[in-house]
Amino acid sequence: MRFTRIATAATALALTAAMAACGSSEKDADKQTGGGTEGALVGVTMPTKSSERWISDGDNVKKALEARGYKVDLQYAEDDIPTQVNQIENQITNGAKLLIIASIDGTAITSQLQQAADKNIPVIAYDRLIRNSPNVSYYATFDNFKVGVQQATSLLVGLGIKKADGTDGDAKGPFNVELFAGSPDDNNATFFFNGAMSVLQPYIDNKTLVVRSGQTDFKTVAILRWKAETAQKRMEDILTKTYSSGAKVDGVLSPYDGLSIGILSALKSNGYGTTGQKYPVVTGQDAELTSVKSIIAGEQYSTIYKDTRELAKVTVEMADAALKGQQPTVNNTKDYDNGNKVVPSYLLEPVIVDKTNYEKVLVESGYYTKDQLG
Repeated sequence: MRFTRIATAATALALTAAMAACGSSEKDADKQTGGGTEGALVGVTMPTKSSERWISDGDNVKKALEARGYKVDLQYAEDDIPTQVNQIENQITNGAKLLIIASIDGTAITSQLQQAADKNIPVIAYDRLIRNSPNVSYYATFDNFKVGVQQATSLLVGLGIKKADGTDGDAKGPFNVELFAGSPDDNNATFFFNGAMSVLQPYIDNKTLVVRSGQTDFKTVAILRWKAETAQKRMEDILTKTYSSGAKVDGVLSPYDGLSIGILSALKSNGYGTTGQKYPVVTGQDAELTSVKSIIAGEQYSTIYKDTRELAKVTVEMADAALKGQQPTVNNTKDYDNGNKVVPSYLLEPVIVDKTNYEKVLVESGYYTKDQLG
């Protein structure tokens, strides 16, 4: 802007002040839209500390955000929905410019997401899709349908029906198997189960696999809140009602290491894990330390490794871009419909881990040390 020679000094000063005020307003607006200044507060909420993976997730996200200059409010809700609701509300009240949420119940925080939207606060769903809300900006996760496919595949390999290279094995069955699924309020649980059943159903249909309990639908086999004790109780009930006549369980589809621990405990109490009766093939997920040790000991058969370091990295890159007003990188824009919108997502690749490859996958990558597994 140029001033004419007839402009008075007073007018020039007034215009200068107005321009400064305008610049200040633009900065304020930029901040209000989460426009990414160093030191901005990011609210991170995780479900619980009862699972070692969520502790690692929280620590990894916090560390990566702080390395980029952001302040972080990291909270754990101990699987209590009202607690998580309050934590998110407090983060909004305290001026968070972006929220990263691993929800306990993906349908229970709709009003809090609206509060965030009203303040132009982006929301990233972390590993668990937040459902029934238009106010979810992005989703960072693993290919959860593939996780289920891998769990089912490892079950077939463990039974000898398939070989690790995908070719047919020598075992023909029939094999007695039981099915477990994750928490019905966790959107991922249906992806895991549907992925697994896409592989197992043909073998159930042709009687290679026999679900002796008859329990095959998701609602029946789902374990609320992913609780190990609930899985243990259900396995004990199945053993009592279905296998008391002498039939043996050959395999168990378990979607998570924590459930696998409960399932194995029930089996052990019923005489499995002895010289005369080995454990059935039991799957899992998350490569938790206790379960990896169980795999090494010949108890749990397999787990699905999801490198949460990479998930944290991708999530923080998303957050950093969103805070700076940029477009985060995604690689899936069609599969994750939360009931209100298809949420732009970034999917990472999971890996099957068993006794044959745990050193290569987990130790050589630095995820665990030999001493930790020793």
